[in-house]
Amino acid sequence: MALLAMVQVKRRIKAQELSPSLTSFTDAALLLKAARPTNTTMARALDTLLSSYQSLDEAMDRIEEDVTKSLAQWDEIYHRLGKLGGSLIGDDEGILTTCFGEHTVLYSLAYAREAGKHIRLYVNETRPYLQGSRLTAPSAHQMGIDVTIIGDGMGATLMREGVIDRYMTACDVLCMDGTVVNKTGTLSNAIACSHYRIPYHAFAISPDPSKRGEADVVTEERNPQEMKECRGEATTAADIPARYPAFDIIAASLVTSVVTPKGVLRPHEVEEAFA
Repeated sequence: MALLAMVQVKRRIKAQELSPSLTSFTDAALLLKAARPTNTTMARALDTLLSSYQSLDEAMDRIEEDVTKSLAQWDEIYHRLGKLGGSLIGDDEGILTTCFGEHTVLYSLAYAREAGKHIRLYVNETRPYLQGSRLTAPSAHQMGIDVTIIGDGMGATLMREGVIDRYMTACDVLCMDGTVVNKTGTLSNAIACSHYRIPYHAFAISPDPSKRGEADVVTEERNPQEMKECRGEATTAADIPARYPAFDIIAASLVTSVVTPKGVLRPHEVEEAFA
């Protein structure tokens, strides 16, 4: 979506809704990057795109074609990760996921199903935005996957019951030392997986070379008011304080493997693979 936003900037310049300047693109990119300070994948993709233009004319001439090519490359990568992820899933397994795993987790399920494997997916609702129940679960349901929505704190109980065989999530940031950063709720499930000896796989396009480890990660806290309501409806008293740490940092020791375009890697293999 961020790349497509650059196409919209071009069209607004052409329609004279924005000043005809290369900074119109860079300013829009800065706004997008500021909206997601923890996840740096979008920022790196925008930087790669815009760094290839030396002038406004270059950007106006090439950006739509470049975005189309880039999106095709991303789609190919997602399919590659999906095939790798699907190969990890066994027949008749219960898979737990957190938040919205986007293409990576969903393609893994699709490829596993294509291989004749029966899958049971368990999706955290993912408060406060409900990405799990609003995005992941309906997507899986439309694919014909057997999916069940659970509360954010229920994963460990399902593991104890023997319902969960594997945990799979996206990865907002992968550090060079194999540390994974993902939506809040991932850490507690990863700890429970370690206790119950259940494999945890995180999907990442590439590590951020500027993030050596946990100390380099921006741990974003969002508006605490969002924890006191759900879809605009208050869920508690107005004068009770709240906190909203939006992302978890998961130590490499809790991660079984990282699924990347360069293969399924152990956390300690990430740096060498992407050197």
